[in-house]
Amino acid sequence: MRPFIRYTLAVCSIALVALCLMAAFGASAVKRGALTCTGLEVIIRDSLENSFVSVDDIRRYLDSESGGYMGRKLDSIDLAGIERIIDGKSAVLKSEAYMTKDGILNISVTQRKPMVRFQKSDGGFYADKEGYIFPLQGSYTAYVPVVDGNIPIKTSSSYKGQAQGKEEKEWIDSMIRMIRYMEESGVWAENIVQISVQDNGDLILVPRQGKEKFLFGKPDGIEAKFSRMEKYYTGILPVKGQGYYSTVNVKYNGQIICRK
Repeated sequence: MRPFIRYTLAVCSIALVALCLMAAFGASAVKRGALTCTGLEVIIRDSLENSFVSVDDIRRYLDSESGGYMGRKLDSIDLAGIERIIDGKSAVLKSEAYMTKDGILNISVTQRKPMVRFQKSDGGFYADKEGYIFPLQGSYTAYVPVVDGNIPIKTSSSYKGQAQGKEEKEWIDSMIRMIRYMEESGVWAENIVQISVQDNGDLILVPRQGKEKFLFGKPDGIEAKFSRMEKYYTGILPVKGQGYYSTVNVKYNGQIICRK
């Protein structure tokens, strides 16, 4: 067969395949456009870790804010808009909305994971490991360390986002580093039951056992300060006995100052 004829046949074959594919895609699009939404399926991916939002919550958000989805043609449903509605809720990290060929609107939700709870006199909020602030939830309370007292964050209890201002963000970041250190130690997260912020910004740490309170100072030099607390438990407490001191100051470098 001559090269010209072979080339012509190859071009015709490719064109025929392209036309078939276009026809198939067109038919699929027509069929999809004729289909309607027949139901909603919601998955909360991390429901075993936290319960800030439920399947019923997601249904309620969509029913009140999406403009309706049941019975609508699939190509008329704004999936990106649905994701924006759900992502706008305080405890939601990310959602994904997609349709399946049986007409089901599927919603996959991942919640924010709080690392610490800050409790102020006029309310409180959570912060995740990135320092992202989000409100407390009336229906569920996460089991995380609680920091109370004079919290130097000037946000309302309904605020959602990063801390406002450089100093506020640096303070939250330092507190998160402290909480993370306590968790990774395998000891302090279990044994420290209360963290309070004094008017001057110093932290007071209250252990699970014993009457002594630890004056920690600002949330800096974290590793060295916890090292001094450990030396108190291993070197001073066995000698003086439980309850001998009421205050243990570890805020100064190289010093452990104990007071009755």
